Amino acid sequence: MLKDKVAVVTGSTSGIGLGIARALAAGGSDLVINGFGEATVIEHLRQEIAGAYGVRVAFSGADLSKPAEAIGLIEHTIRELGHIDVLVNNAGIQHVAPVQDFPVERWDAVIAINLTAVFLTTRAVLPQMLARDWGRIINIASVHGLVASVDKSAYVASKHGVVGLTKVVALETAATGITCNAICPGWVLTPLVQKQIDSLAARENLDPEEAKVKLLGEKQPSLEFTTPEQLGALAVFLCSDAAAQLNGVALPVDGGWLAR
Repeated sequence: MLKDKVAVVTGSTSGIGLGIARALAAGGSDLVINGFGEATVIEHLRQEIAGAYGVRVAFSGADLSKPAEAIGLIEHTIRELGHIDVLVNNAGIQHVAPVQDFPVERWDAVIAINLTAVFLTTRAVLPQMLARDWGRIINIASVHGLVASVDKSAYVASKHGVVGLTKVVALETAATGITCNAICPGWVLTPLVQKQIDSLAARENLDPEEAKVKLLGEKQPSLEFTTPEQLGALAVFLCSDAAAQLNGVALPVDGGWLAR
């Protein structure tokens, strides 16, 4: 379905972004992955994806907290692979503290990566999508783009902003072949979250399954994590013709979190 398409996925050297990148490559899309990590590990990952799916895969180490590098990621992709059909804005960071104790520099960092970078990459990619009258912009927001939790002011604000930006871009491009949607995951099983489970198990002398249920229990009624592979499959669907009239929506993938 995605043969001859080109996708760029931010924050895709691990976790959710990597799951989405693999799914797009499996669908036939050429790809630019982006993120941080050891150069040899990333090069092995790049070669592994290219070999497994028979697609072109390039890498950009752009730091999305820096506006020039966020814009440069789009320019780099076009230089390397010719154009961009699919933009997945996935990169994000988190910091937890009460509002009165929240460091201003951490607020600025969260907003820069989680929200401003999404605006900058979208702004940079739209002219050539409009010129070809086709494109898919997929923003990885969060269930926290729709509801709030304590101690997450910057993250919640940034993700609400992403959902709002998604709606505006969808409206501005509604009469074209471009769509813009947001995926809003709840708890996702990534290596970072697995570390939280392991830490909770060790701290409270729980077995891994008990720790998982305790972590999930407060928010996610399914008591199961969403997986990066499931989010990747949803991203591929959003790129399909079947999703051509799905536009400007925030899709919760949250195990029932919002149904409470």
